[in-house]
Order: sequence, then structure tokens, then C-alpha cells
Amino acid sequence: MKKQTKVIWNVGLIAALLGLLFILEQVLPSSSMLFMVLKKGAIYALVAVSMNLLNGFTGLFSLGQAGFMLLGAYTYAILTIPVESRASVYQYFDGGIIQFAIPVPLALIAGGLVAAVFAYLIGLPVLRLKSDYLAIATLGFAEIIRAVFQWDKLGPLTNGSNLLRSFPTFQSVLFPFIVAGICIGLIVLLINSTYGRAFKAIRDDEIAAEAMGINLAHHKRLAFVISSFFAGVSGGLLAMYQTTIQASMFKSAMTYEILLIVVIGGIGSITGSCIGSFLFIACSEWWLRFLDNENLYIGDIHLTLLRPGFRKVVFSILIMVVVLFYRKGIMGDREFSVEAIRKFFRKRFKKKQAVEGGSSHE
Repeated sequence: MKKQTKVIWNVGLIAALLGLLFILEQVLPSSSMLFMVLKKGAIYALVAVSMNLLNGFTGLFSLGQAGFMLLGAYTYAILTIPVESRASVYQYFDGGIIQFAIPVPLALIAGGLVAAVFAYLIGLPVLRLKSDYLAIATLGFAEIIRAVFQWDKLGPLTNGSNLLRSFPTFQSVLFPFIVAGICIGLIVLLINSTYGRAFKAIRDDEIAAEAMGINLAHHKRLAFVISSFFAGVSGGLLAMYQTTIQASMFKSAMTYEILLIVVIGGIGSITGSCIGSFLFIACSEWWLRFLDNENLYIGDIHLTLLRPGFRKVVFSILIMVVVLFYRKGIMGDREFSVEAIRKFFRKRFKKKQAVEGGSSHE
């Protein structure tokens, strides 16, 4: 397939998806669980792809995504709370020290930049570590950031352990999709560039990559900073989705969820991370929710096993099954593309023609 044709097909698919979302918004009530899954799924898709850039394409095992999301979320909230609302939000800290507000797009970019700056500073010492040691160091950073942001000494800026609220939130399900789509598109362009090939070379063999003239420290730091930038943007989107934020929300369990999405989708697959995020959110937040109902009956039979929290047990079992039977994830290291769909249907059509031709000869 020619490059121009690929671009046309991809643009057409994106336009069709956005059109479908627009129609759903007009038909379904805004409180529909479908919109909740779509919004949160888009946010988690972005942060999962950003983690995959680091873990899957560069070979750096980092567990600091929740910390960078916290930085992005707080930066977004602090910079977008209306001036007239700051007195009530920062009621214990004399209205806070920030007395201005900026537009939402600029605040999201600022959140990414703050996360990127912290990633650069943290990366200077910790990127000398490898494998599990790097994971432990970045996880420790995330926990330190979470504790520091609840410190009352920083209350005039972060509101201490209190909630941040009254900042702009989603007005349409299209917004997180557009922002996440643009960011994921930029990551795809990066992966397909010379920098992306350098990242993959480092992942496959650091010694060989260095022998080819690749600056290991520079490229590792670059991947770490870019991944953190997009994690910061996704943190801002998560703040918009949650409508209120508090540092205690960004626990290490959030990082484990994102890592799980990457593993389920396929380490080294962008589309795998996207598919995995929507499946993860849909199962954990929607499809299995009925398992928490302790008063569920099938006919006259009372299902006594069901109780609040039981869906998490079933969900954990499902994840174990997926990991056991799909060890490389749903997509492995493959990508979902228009060309792959065309090849699949062409192959099925040719097989059908061969069967029909064989039967006619008989």
C-alpha cells in the first residue's frame, strides 16, 4: 500500500471514530457508563503508550509513571483554578500564592513540561541503574513526590493534603480522545524516526548500540524525559476526568495498573497498549460491576458468593488467564493497521474462492 493511501485510510478511520463519538454524545445521556469508560480509557491509553515507549521500546524498566502523572495533574489544577475560586479552594492557606489562571491547553502542556523537568533531574543519577534497581529507584521517586505534595509547608501552592477542585473539566468525550490521539501520534512518529531506531537498538543490545556510535546516556535520558512529558499530560487529563485531585490518589497501585495494561496489550506494541487500556477499564469499571451486587438472583437462586469487591477477584483471575495463554500480550510486538486488516480479508476471500473452486470441480 502506498504511503499516501495509508495516510488517507488512517485519517478516514480517525474521522469516522470522532464522528461516531459525536453521534453517541447526541444520543446517549452524559451519565452513561460508556462515556466514563471511553474518557478514562483514552487517558490510560496515553499513559500506557508513554510507559511502553520507555519499557517496551527502550528497555528501561521504570515504575515512576504515577509520580509524573501527579506532577502533571497538580500543575494543571493549580494553573487553571479561576482566581475568584481560589479563596474557597485554598481556604486554609489564605487563597494560595498563585493568583492567575491560564487556558486549558497551555496548562496541559505546562503539566507535561514540569514532569519532563523533574524526569531530567531524576534521570541524571537513576538512569545509571539497570533493570530492577531502576524500577525501585523510580518507584521510590513517585512515593516521595506523593508525600511531599501533601506537606503543609507547600500548602500555599499544593493545598497540602486537601483537595484541589473548581478547575475546568471535560465538556465532551471528544476532548480526551483528541488530546490523547495527538500525543500518541507524536510518539508513533518518534518511534519511526532515527531516534526510535536508536531506542530499539539500546533495548536489544546496549554494547552493540554503543559500538554503532549511539550515545547511550543521551538517548536513555531523552526517552525518559519524553515518556514523562506525556505521562504529565495524561495526569492533567486525569485531573479533568476526576474533577478533584489529591496526592493520595496517585499511589503505586496506579503504576502497577498501567504496567499491567502494557503487559496485557503487548510490550512493544502501541495499538496493544491502546486496546489493553480500554479492555482494562471496561472490565474493571463496567462489565464486571454486577459481581459486587450481593443481592443478585438468577431465578429463585440467590448467588451468595457475590459481594462488594468480588469483581476484583474475578478480574484478577481473568488477567492471570490472559498472561498464561498470551505471554506476549494480546498484540505481542505487532501493530494493528489498515494494511493488516486488508491482508486478513484478502486472505479469507482467496481461501473462500479456493474452496468454492474445488467444490465446483467435483
